[in-house]
Amino acid sequence: MIALIAGRGALPAELIARLPERPMVCAMSGSEPDQVEADVTFRLEQLGSFLEELKSKGITQVCMAGAVTRPQIDPSAIDGATLPLVPVLQAAIAAGDDGALRAVIGILEQGGFEVKAAHEIAPDLLMPEGVPTKVKPGEIDKADAERAAVIAFGLSAADIGQACAVRSGQAIAIETLFGTDWMLESLAQRPDGQGGLFYKAPKAGQDRRADLPTIGPATVAGAARAGLNGIVLEAEGVIVLDREEVVAACDRHGLFLWLREA
Repeated sequence: MIALIAGRGALPAELIARLPERPMVCAMSGSEPDQVEADVTFRLEQLGSFLEELKSKGITQVCMAGAVTRPQIDPSAIDGATLPLVPVLQAAIAAGDDGALRAVIGILEQGGFEVKAAHEIAPDLLMPEGVPTKVKPGEIDKADAERAAVIAFGLSAADIGQACAVRSGQAIAIETLFGTDWMLESLAQRPDGQGGLFYKAPKAGQDRRADLPTIGPATVAGAARAGLNGIVLEAEGVIVLDREEVVAACDRHGLFLWLREA
């Protein structure tokens, strides 16, 4: 049996729709999903007890999907089953995104659970190499994509974000803690030119069982408002929600979508 630890966004609902049976849907207090109903809500301070509950219900696999907010640990709320995990949890909260997720995955595995990636449950969420849109990238776009890949690799080393925007070889925006939508909206509010591309890929060396980069129709709308020429994703490395609508939206806005080999 599988439990889905669901956060905000469309990904949890997409996964549930693809599973033959509804999983046990769980949510961390403060990061409840906004598109599915949680069966169980737990506090981080009772993580140990929550894992024991999963075992008692016959859960053997866990998948994490959706956006979550890092909580503050309330020492007075920590229960006995969670106390041994506190040093790892504190280190995870203080780490970057990738470091935090690795720590959480480690806790789950030590608890005897198999951690499944979203794309292992639903492989069709990833797109193969190619350009499925009517508009194709030009030579300048290809050069910008090369530059964007280098910039994204640098972001990986700092564990900052998974996306950037590049125009004429220059970084014009990078993804930070505020996320992709915020990055594109801030770019749209700067009247300093048109063109360039949005690039997104997993972090170098990222554990792909959690926090795989994701886009959807809203990303296309944001790229269009920002005046970009197109979207470049690492092929088989970025979850694409509502794939048909993403391609259709790109065509409506005159953008290219390029699934590029890493």
